[in-house]
Amino acid sequence: MRLSRRGLLAGLGSLALPRAALAIEQNRFPVAIGARRIAAFEPRSPEKRRFGALQFRGGLVLSCGHPRFGGFSGLWRSADGRDLVAVSDRGFWLTAKVASQEGRPVALEGAEMAAMLGASGRPLIRSRSFDTESLAIAGGVAYVGVERTHEVLRFDWAGQGFDARARSVPVPAAIKRLPRNRGLEAIGVAPAGPHTGIVVAIAERSVREDEPTLGVILKPGRPELFKVARHDGYDITDLAFLPSGDLLLLERWYKPWRGVGMRIRRIAGRDLKAGALLDGPYLIEADLGFEIDNMEGLSVHLDQGRTILTLISDDNFSFLQRTLLLEFELA
Repeated sequence: MRLSRRGLLAGLGSLALPRAALAIEQNRFPVAIGARRIAAFEPRSPEKRRFGALQFRGGLVLSCGHPRFGGFSGLWRSADGRDLVAVSDRGFWLTAKVASQEGRPVALEGAEMAAMLGASGRPLIRSRSFDTESLAIAGGVAYVGVERTHEVLRFDWAGQGFDARARSVPVPAAIKRLPRNRGLEAIGVAPAGPHTGIVVAIAERSVREDEPTLGVILKPGRPELFKVARHDGYDITDLAFLPSGDLLLLERWYKPWRGVGMRIRRIAGRDLKAGALLDGPYLIEADLGFEIDNMEGLSVHLDQGRTILTLISDDNFSFLQRTLLLEFELA
């Protein structure tokens, strides 16, 4: 979701976009990513590692001179955490290897980007479906939620990678009626329970402030709608499933002159069903007193039996914001 100041900032960024960058948008291209380590999640308490139910493992401030780098709203990491895939909200893929030392991320290596392709082979950035906001990869298939047009797209990621073309996943009419800039910000594939292998997606905010937002279980031929409670002005920005089938929801608030906040909520997988109103306890909450930005992407993987959460921020292509990659362990 674009923050209220984003139109201006994005406009400023586009003025600096060279024609050469537009010419290569159909091809994969390498990007050199700088990474500055974040030693403490709460700078005023550098020795502190435990925050709520999470243990901070480390983080990176990512930088890159390429004009297509940034705006990352969806995130996936492989089962071993080595491979990373992200999507920007301008219709681009990012892939990289995560280098770690002593259990902490230290760099992104071998990074490449490419334009996401529509069904015709035309880049999504040249279509109405460019606003790609969420990502999940399961069974070799990448599922992407598109805001504004309220679509779910599937890509043959294992077979074709960057060359995969989008195929539409049918969604119910209620999803198509979501507010224009409050669409499917969160998407995941259930790994366990009655919905194993089924895509689940949740809208950022389908109605007014603090009213429940709409979600959908995309069962083939018979999708089921549910709702998620919202509190304190937070919007839903991503979801990730734990191996048990429980959901983790990444949430974010933004207010001019006050900054931004983020938190993560856990939802019992057994509660996910048609007509349900989902809610659950919060694992962590942070504001600008911590090393956060506009946190929009969430991924879960296992490291020697430990459950690792990775978050990425959307910098809105603004020099006032940062692209952060944060790692936590579920304590």
